[in-house]
Amino acid sequence: MQSILNDFYAVTSHEKTEKGFTANITLNKDHQIFNGHFPGNPVTPGVCMMQIVKDLTEEFTNSKLFLKSASNVKFMAIINPFETPDLVLEMDINENEDEIKVKNTTTFGETIALKLSVTYKKI
Repeated sequence: MQSILNDFYAVTSHEKTEKGFTANITLNKDHQIFNGHFPGNPVTPGVCMMQIVKDLTEEFTNSKLFLKSASNVKFMAIINPFETPDLVLEMDINENEDEIKVKNTTTFGETIALKLSVTYKKI
């Protein structure tokens, strides 16, 4: 998988589910993004989490995608890569000829960190 995030995260495992996929990832706490976001108190940028959802959707559907819309984007907990680098992304995927809709819930432990619904256009 090729991502604009380079070595920001690694997929440790994934499995197909009845509605889509579940992926386990580990954030790279040493990535340079965390030097500036924020020094001494690293926080995973929300836009990076949205990119991870797109990357995984592209890989799982074998499609190149463009973000068409996002709704119900809720960042519910801070993701500190030193404290909670291991994340689980549950992705319900509905695909048609032109678009892919994804409902994502990202967690660490029992904590929900992100919920979002996105629509991608196939390109």
